[in-house]
Amino acid sequence: MLIRILPCATQFIDHLDQALRRAPQAQRLTIKQRYFLAFVISAMILTQKLCWATMERRSLGQYTSAALWWMFYRSEIVWHLLLRISVLVIIDRYGLSEGNLLIDDTGRSRCKRTKKIGKTHKIREKKTSGYVNGQELVFLVLQTPLVTIPIDFRFYMPDPKMTEWRKKRDLLKKQGVPPKGRPPKPKPNSEYPTKQLLALDMIQAFQRHFPDINVTGILADALYGDAHFMDGASSVFSGTQVVSQLRWNQMVIYKNKEVNLKTYFDSYLGPGVKKTLVIRGGKEQKVTVLSARLKVKAHGQKRFIIALKYEGEDDYRYLAATDVSWRHDDIARLHTLRWLIEVFFEDWKLHEGWCNKALQQGIEGSERGVILSVLCDHMLLLHSEQSARLEHKQPRAGSLRLPLAVWSRSSELMRCWISSGQLWIQKILRSSSRS
Repeated sequence: MLIRILPCATQFIDHLDQALRRAPQAQRLTIKQRYFLAFVISAMILTQKLCWATMERRSLGQYTSAALWWMFYRSEIVWHLLLRISVLVIIDRYGLSEGNLLIDDTGRSRCKRTKKIGKTHKIREKKTSGYVNGQELVFLVLQTPLVTIPIDFRFYMPDPKMTEWRKKRDLLKKQGVPPKGRPPKPKPNSEYPTKQLLALDMIQAFQRHFPDINVTGILADALYGDAHFMDGASSVFSGTQVVSQLRWNQMVIYKNKEVNLKTYFDSYLGPGVKKTLVIRGGKEQKVTVLSARLKVKAHGQKRFIIALKYEGEDDYRYLAATDVSWRHDDIARLHTLRWLIEVFFEDWKLHEGWCNKALQQGIEGSERGVILSVLCDHMLLLHSEQSARLEHKQPRAGSLRLPLAVWSRSSELMRCWISSGQLWIQKILRSSSRS
């Protein structure tokens, strides 16, 4: 199929340009820049790639790869503002005033040798439980009662000295060398922030740029369940609820004794209470729940700990919340929303170009490529048919609104969701070609 600029892409870029002109920085997009952005976004939706050569072939040479490369790298597009302004356009369009912030990281594998692609390193591959060379990103997503919006992202790169130290430490551990005989841990390097610091930076930036949004809760997985992140994220919004997960062997203080979470909930509280938890979309899910307010040793303060097990699962997962005044049902219900970021990852990786093929060089090329792919998602959120569905409380095509139980337990429904998203995009392409 030949690439044609979609009318919805042109309208979307025009909205961005108008919003940029009204911004305090008073930036603007030139005619060539607007045309370039509209074409590339249309091409990414059509080809599901960010590849200049593919775009040149599909346009029958009307747009050369050299010209597209030049606009991408050399044209003075205000890339650092595009994503923020796009979020503002969506917030204004739907009149959003409150929501929850979801945080998670994801990886994209690359080839073994990537000298020119920015911030590549060894990452863990979930499918094979092995390691591949690739890139890792930390995403911030805003979940609202109406729509779920990707807000910001950061590329993660581990400190090479820290990586080397861990290798030596693990090797010496296997050899039976005591801690005194192992090399000391290197000091943190500000040039290589951790994923927790990257997440905190995005949360602080969100508070500065979107002060009118009331954040009810901040949700993250077990990687972000340390005291520095949870307390720091909560303080950004003056004590908002932060919910994360703790490992089963996390030590807590009970009657002046140290005991791990699994032992505490198994030995001191007995069998859990069976409940029906109402989760997103009004879906009812049977769960087994235990809860207690305990002092977490590593955090140095009390947390609301919830042991939660869904029907059909064997082991509990342990949720930790900063605000101990909440009810455990409300915390458990809030935590179910975290899985919506996983649904966004599925959508983003399958349909929005950057994860399928994006070989732009340097960290600058990678960041701009991700911005373009996220703008594709924003454009589809603002499409007239999509807006009509959302405003009438109907599920989004390729919906980000389905409940946790659907996504985590039914691969068949996941395939149906992916198919519906593809059919909806094809419908947009057919309608634009007729027009």
